[in-house]
Amino acid sequence: FTADDVRQLRENYPDITVLAHPECPPEVVAEADFAGSTAAMQSFVETKRPPRVVLLTECSMSDNIAARNPDVDFVRPCNLCPHMKRITLKNIRHALETNQHEVTIDPAIADRARKSVERMLAI
Repeated sequence: FTADDVRQLRENYPDITVLAHPECPPEVVAEADFAGSTAAMQSFVETKRPPRVVLLTECSMSDNIAARNPDVDFVRPCNLCPHMKRITLKNIRHALETNQHEVTIDPAIADRARKSVERMLAI
């Protein structure tokens, strides 16, 4: 997405609320009414109940939030994220087998995250 895309959306739909994923280019985030993770955008829609909204994120993410909020009008200018499409099981396996792309996480955050995952697995 581009800042021009956002301006065109506003021209076409004057009452639209624009939500952007923070991985969008900075100029797109600056044009948005709200920027946040997919979960934050979902929370925004569910709590603020904008009459018409566009989510500047991966197509399927917008579809999922729209399905949970049938009373909100979603404009869907679907853009496929090329980075999301690079995440495949084959690439994940290769990264794990070769120890590529090491991620270091603060132990306090890792402990809380581990507890969340363990609770999900217990179900």
